[in-house]
Amino acid sequence: MMSAKGALVLFSGGQDSTTCLAWALSRYARVETAGFDYGQRHAIELAVRPAILQQLRGFSAEWDARLGDDHMLDLSLIAQISDTALTSQTAIAMQENGLPNTFVPGRNLLFLTVAATLAYRRGLDVLVGGMCETDFSGYPDCRDDTIKALQVALNLGMATRLTLETPLMWLDKADTWRLAREVGGTALVDLIRRDTHTCYLGERGALHDWGYGCGECPACALRARGYRQFAAAEKRLIQA
Repeated sequence: MMSAKGALVLFSGGQDSTTCLAWALSRYARVETAGFDYGQRHAIELAVRPAILQQLRGFSAEWDARLGDDHMLDLSLIAQISDTALTSQTAIAMQENGLPNTFVPGRNLLFLTVAATLAYRRGLDVLVGGMCETDFSGYPDCRDDTIKALQVALNLGMATRLTLETPLMWLDKADTWRLAREVGGTALVDLIRRDTHTCYLGERGALHDWGYGCGECPACALRARGYRQFAAAEKRLIQA
């Protein structure tokens, strides 16, 4: 169902946010995007964003008309006040608190707060993010309870009725690939595989069946496993 509302998609240039952007383009009359430069180790994700946006415009005249401005926001403060494997050359490891050191404390909370401020100025009604607690690395700011609580706080603090949508919240990575196919066909699956970036180490050397990446970090492991599960299921459907 097409909504007349406007949406702001948190768009990093990765698999999840690209899938969310396509999902939003299939549902909202007006869609804008926001990216965040927070001193991330895998800053290559920011470099691939423009080409992905341009290619999505080519999927249909409707998507081209709906896709509006892109906003790149400087949140380098995050790197200045955090010490994580995503903002430094630290080896990826588990911490004593049970969380991986790829967890950037407060990152998604700040992303959504800043995005809400931008949405307020742009007259947009919905924030769309790729947070997920089904297939994730244990980040507490990806949990559904966190997002719901933040939605309440943002609306109380700004006297708005902003909705936070997380279409991937209860999907595993195979389901995320499947959602991409449902909203954009095999062309979107191919775009995500070939052009998006997820690898925490910023590796874009060899193109694997699931995309570019080191193949070893948690992000690559989730993406690769999900793609292979998705591809195997698709093959079984074709053979049935």
